[in-house]
Amino acid sequence: MNINGQNEDDRIREAIKEKTWNEQMTTDSWAVFKIMSELVDGFETLARIGPCVSVFGSAKSTQDSTDYRLAEEIGYLLTKKGFGVITGGGPGIMEAANKGAHFAGGKSVGLNIDLPFEQMPNPFIDTDKFINFNYFFVRKLMFMKYSQGYIVLPGGFGTLDELFEAITLIQTHKLVSFPIIMVSKNYWGGLVNWIKERMLEEKKIHPKDFEIFSVVDTPDLAANRIYYVRRFF
Repeated sequence: MNINGQNEDDRIREAIKEKTWNEQMTTDSWAVFKIMSELVDGFETLARIGPCVSVFGSAKSTQDSTDYRLAEEIGYLLTKKGFGVITGGGPGIMEAANKGAHFAGGKSVGLNIDLPFEQMPNPFIDTDKFINFNYFFVRKLMFMKYSQGYIVLPGGFGTLDELFEAITLIQTHKLVSFPIIMVSKNYWGGLVNWIKERMLEEKKIHPKDFEIFSVVDTPDLAANRIYYVRRFF
C-alpha cells in the first residue's frame, strides 16, 4: 500500500528507526508543540460532547465473535442510558462499541492512534467526534478525563495498559474514583485470582483495592452498574 508516496514497508522502517542522540534532542524540543496541539484538539472536542463511557478491548476480535456482539450491545445500552461511547477508534471491540452507539442514535467517539502496523479508524465514529493522536499518553489522558467509567472487554497488552493505569490512578487518589467494569469472568477470572492469591496474600495491595473494579458477564450488568454508580454517587 502507498501512503503519501511512501510504501508501507518504508513507513514502518521510518517509524521504528533508531535516532542518534542529537536527532533525539532536536525531535524532543519540537515535540512539545505537537503535544500541545493534540491536547488542545482533544480538550476542545471532548468537552462539548457530554457524559461518556470508554469501552476497551481487542482490535483483533472478529464480527462473528461473542466479544464483538457483547461490545456492540454494550455500546447500544450505554447510549440508551444517556452516555456517549468513547473507544480507541479502531477495529474489533472498538468498532463494535461504536457500532452499537451509532445504531442507537447516540454519540460515537473515536480516539485513534497512529501506529506503524495499524490501525485504520472504523466507520461507525461520528465524523465530528474523531481525533487522531500521535502520542499514547495524550490519548490516555482524554480517555480518563472525559469518561464516567471504563468497560473493559477481553483484550491484549494495550487493553491491560489502559485497565491497570486507571486502577493505579484511582488507588493512589490521582483520579476521582469511577466504575471500572471488566466483562467476562471466564476471560478475566485467572487474572483476578492471581491478583487475589499473590498480590493480596503477599500484602502488595490493600483489600479495599478490590473495590476499584468489578467483573460481570452480561451487557445489561455492565451498563446498569455504570448508570447506577454515576446516577446515585
